Amino acid sequence: MLATSIKSETIFTHELKQRISIEMVGHHEIDEWAQAIENGKKLDVEIKVHREKRSLDANAYFWVLLDKLAQKLAVSRSELYLHFLRDYGKVSDYLLVVPAAVERIKKEFRTVVEIGKGKIGDREAIQLQVFYGSSSYNSTEMARLIDGLVYECQQQGIETMTPTELSELNKNWEAKQ
Repeated sequence: MLATSIKSETIFTHELKQRISIEMVGHHEIDEWAQAIENGKKLDVEIKVHREKRSLDANAYFWVLLDKLAQKLAVSRSELYLHFLRDYGKVSDYLLVVPAAVERIKKEFRTVVEIGKGKIGDREAIQLQVFYGSSSYNSTEMARLIDGLVYECQQQGIETMTPTELSELNKNWEAKQ
């Protein structure tokens, strides 16, 4: 759902309450939600700032170029993908975990780099940098990843889109939104 406006009203009774009114684009399950509340059910509601999703065309372009570069360099697609996540994606977090949790964390994230040791209370711990896969990237993050890939492809003599074509790819994506 995409909200186009929101209004808030504070209601003072025996407990403080907030009433919000949201204007949304398109048809939604409002009647179902209202019926659920009338039947004594509660709703889980999440409101967050809208982030543009990345273009499927941009995603396809990324994977085509990645495959070409992997062939040229004679490395695996997944190995090269992880290189780009670390060096250009830079969408990561830092975790401090007990040593027994390291293997589980490595299964949960695309790339995990052990960067040091530490303590959690009086227990030994490992500090990790964990990188998210590109499927979680927004359009700005994906553009940075593609720019890095384009640069490295050009260094290897692999044909890429011109800056104008890349810009057009982005415009086409924005038009679909």
